[in-house]
Amino acid sequence: MTIIWTLLTAIYVICALLLCLYAIGTLVLLVVYLKRRKDEVVPIALTDADCPSVAVQLPIYNELYVVERLLEACAAFDYPKDKLLIQLLDDSTDETVDVAARKIAELQARGINAVHVRRPNRQGYKAGALGYGLTLLDESVGFVAVFDADFVPQPDFLRQTVPFLVADAALGMVQSRWGHLNREDNVLTRWQAVAVDGHFVVEQTARNRAGFLMNFNGTGGVWRVAAIKSAGGWLDTTLTEDLDLSYRAQLEGWRFLYLPNVVVPGELPPHIAAFKQQQARWAKGSIQCMVQLVPVVWRSKRLTFVQRLMATMHLCQYMVHPFIILMLLITPVLLMTKSLQDLPLGPLGFAWIAPPLVFVISQFALYKDWKRRVIELPALVAFGTGIAWSNSNAVISGLLGRHEEFKRTPKYADKLRGNKYALRINYNIYVEMFLSAYALWGATIAIRMSPQIVPYLLMYAFAFGVVGVWGVREYWQLRGS
Repeated sequence: MTIIWTLLTAIYVICALLLCLYAIGTLVLLVVYLKRRKDEVVPIALTDADCPSVAVQLPIYNELYVVERLLEACAAFDYPKDKLLIQLLDDSTDETVDVAARKIAELQARGINAVHVRRPNRQGYKAGALGYGLTLLDESVGFVAVFDADFVPQPDFLRQTVPFLVADAALGMVQSRWGHLNREDNVLTRWQAVAVDGHFVVEQTARNRAGFLMNFNGTGGVWRVAAIKSAGGWLDTTLTEDLDLSYRAQLEGWRFLYLPNVVVPGELPPHIAAFKQQQARWAKGSIQCMVQLVPVVWRSKRLTFVQRLMATMHLCQYMVHPFIILMLLITPVLLMTKSLQDLPLGPLGFAWIAPPLVFVISQFALYKDWKRRVIELPALVAFGTGIAWSNSNAVISGLLGRHEEFKRTPKYADKLRGNKYALRINYNIYVEMFLSAYALWGATIAIRMSPQIVPYLLMYAFAFGVVGVWGVREYWQLRGS
């Protein structure tokens, strides 16, 4: 038995140390952001005659409620009409096809160069659609803007982004910041807004300004076609084709630019099932990229040691979730054997300091009422930690090389009830309720054995309980709609 306790203790310590490394990486990004946040880049002025040809690619799949809004927003771009092509890459299998066809015909009647592209099959999912769209472009089109169905770009988006690509031939991609169309829907969307702001305000700014590898976020960006092709094109070998292509392009020598002041508002998943599915797809795709790209990153002669290290931490970020689950499962056992009493628990607390700082600072940077918004932090802890089980499953699936269908995030617009795309409850909710009870049981043990660890266990109990109860609540709401 001593060997078992020693092994469990070693696993606990390793997980705590790895969480600390994650926290250190986040702190590095935070420090870089504070030093470089005022760096500004100024675009050149382009006349209509100087504007290059741009294709706007809109990959969609069963987007009945948002496709018309998306097309109308792109049709309103303040850009020379003879230099603009809108490609609706429609893989839909429902009435979205007819709705989209009517809208495309309407735009064409208004003199807008828009095409409705239908493939024979959905091979390659989003990556396949984007790649197929590229094959249909004239060679004169040197740039493509990409938007997901739930985003609504502003009319001046191309005017604010394309000039940077024209001015710098080594620039492969320009990424904008995500805004929020439905932040006030509920607590879940308000928390997501805080989390998204933290990524785009602090992390993306820091990575880009420091010269670390950053990623295209799948939407709200403009690519140089030559950069896509030289990197090998869009591939469907992972569920995060955006992260995959981003790294391959930068490893080929292309530079990226992030523009935090150019904002494209998008829709946040208002239902916990949709949010968990989105996060699980991102988690699995990131791990698939980690497996494929980390060795390439460390073999690259283009990157410095620091760039390689930060890239590795970036690609490994979703490993945090299985570490959380492992520590939770091990803790009560070690408490009963008194194995935790002599362990330094400081690193565990340190691991939770950096992310909240990122979120607080991002709210301070963006909003005058940042203090009110910071109140959402308990929800951030709850939902961010409470999805650790579903994300851990996705991580393991990615590590094992399991392939699965690209599961799109349902879009809602204003149709929260009676939405045909809304997801229903799955088995994860039972495990989350068990983990909540398990953490609470662990806390009762810790009160006697190791009081300093009680807050962490109560946090886990709260987080998994909130996610589980929220899921049950939504199930009954959707069942009655």
